[in-house]
Amino acid sequence: MFIRFGWGAAPATGEDLSRMADTRRGLERFHATHSYWVVLLALGVVFFFAALAPDAAWSTAVLVLLETATLVLALRTAGWKVTRSRTVFGLVALGSTAAIADILWNTNPVNALLAVLGGLLALALTLVIALGAVEQGEVNSKSVAGAICVYVLLGLIFMHVFGVMAVLGHGPFFAQGTDGTRPLRLYFSYTTLATLGYGDYTPKGNLGHALAVLEALLGQLYLVTVVAVVVTRLAPRRRAGS
Repeated sequence: MFIRFGWGAAPATGEDLSRMADTRRGLERFHATHSYWVVLLALGVVFFFAALAPDAAWSTAVLVLLETATLVLALRTAGWKVTRSRTVFGLVALGSTAAIADILWNTNPVNALLAVLGGLLALALTLVIALGAVEQGEVNSKSVAGAICVYVLLGLIFMHVFGVMAVLGHGPFFAQGTDGTRPLRLYFSYTTLATLGYGDYTPKGNLGHALAVLEALLGQLYLVTVVAVVVTRLAPRRRAGS
């Protein structure tokens, strides 16, 4: 084995190989920290972009790219390689390709594909974070960050589902006579997830009603089970450490 210096090459000594191994192990530990606070920050960027960016082809493409980048970050945080799972690798590749295609050719089929991909990326993020948090084998502040990430992702998943229905549906998604913009569907998704029920926008049709009820149930059950259990188990650990 050789290590290059400038134009030439020199044999690697035992000390060099040891240093390289330590560096590689350090990078692996860094990427497999299971610290989902950084992932939560990335999800915050995704959330505010979806809420504030105009409902245009370029912003939809950028949103999918942001979700793709967040998925790669979550995989690295969990210590997994993107290429280890063909399904995840396919989502990343397809998401990037479809985002570029939507910028070049803004058509309904491409918009629908992006909405589906956005939902699949959010679902993949949910699974990666949940499995990574369970893999730790203990409850700590990182687990809390992972639990919050999953809750945020639930709202994003349903936003994309409502977007698919708006693009492919024969009539308006909302009973108010409009499909709504992406920011509006994001607003409706999270108010439903939190069971606030402002009532200014309501879904039209049985499928829309069923999905809204399902999202509200998932939101409440998640808060009173997963988040409550994580926080409750974290409190005794803090008292024991103090």
